[in-house]
Amino acid sequence: MVSIFSGRQSRYLAEKIANSFDIPLGKSIVTEFSDGEFQTSYEENIRGRDVFIVQSTTPPADNFMELLMMIDAAKRASARKINAVIPYFGYGRQDRKDKPRVSIASKMNANLLIAAGVQRVITIDLHADQIQGFFDVPVDHVFASNIFIPYLKKLNMPELIMASPDTGGTRRAATYAKALNTGFVICYKQRSKPNVVEQMQLIGDVEGKDVVLVDDIIDTAGTITKAADLIMEKGANSVRAFCTHPIFSGSAYERISKSAFTEVVVTDTIPLKQDCDKITVLSTADLFSEVIKRVQNYESISSLFKI
Repeated sequence: MVSIFSGRQSRYLAEKIANSFDIPLGKSIVTEFSDGEFQTSYEENIRGRDVFIVQSTTPPADNFMELLMMIDAAKRASARKINAVIPYFGYGRQDRKDKPRVSIASKMNANLLIAAGVQRVITIDLHADQIQGFFDVPVDHVFASNIFIPYLKKLNMPELIMASPDTGGTRRAATYAKALNTGFVICYKQRSKPNVVEQMQLIGDVEGKDVVLVDDIIDTAGTITKAADLIMEKGANSVRAFCTHPIFSGSAYERISKSAFTEVVVTDTIPLKQDCDKITVLSTADLFSEVIKRVQNYESISSLFKI
């Protein structure tokens, strides 16, 4: 028997997933204490059930701690299987040592989830594919392209061309381009410090094209809005962005509002902090519901791993 529960961070999405799965969202509460500590509790019997806990691990760290505590509570309540549905896997950008004496936080967080008792992880568009290897349990890593490509096809842009906002996303842009039978261009950037782009150049021709930038994360929106401005300066008809995880920190909303973008399409892995006319949100609920169904029925989900 399947039970879907949620942490506080992702309750809005968990409710949609449970509705798509055609079951009610499980009852759980978080009790907060005056010193800042909190306690998670399941308010229904989960003994022998297959539990799916939905929680994105965005900052603050309490969101990750809450997920760990819900996993531990499910283990102690004799759940049959404990699955973590993590729409946005926080600290995913810390997947390697990029300088001496730093933590590989992605690996540490994977270790913590395993220690808490998770038996499967379901997520979408990890920042780096190798993060799957940090876990010693199955990881179902699906792609937002299952949502984005049908939407892109509906836009029916005859002069479509894909673009990457940086060289790190070249593979993603190339894969989308192949799936849509079109070309792609690359924006080459140089940073002076984190979240600050010093120089950017465009590799490829966008004159007269409808350009779509694809990325996994928009954080401060500095890189992607600079890329949009550069693309329009080079003669593009229009420029859009498709991004899975709308972190949108700092001045992101202001930058997007003032940018050259016609539209910025994101998913609901992270809730928006404010409204913006240029931002369109597509839901991941049906995709996650489908993964849960296939996991539960021991069916193949390999088609959801492909762009």
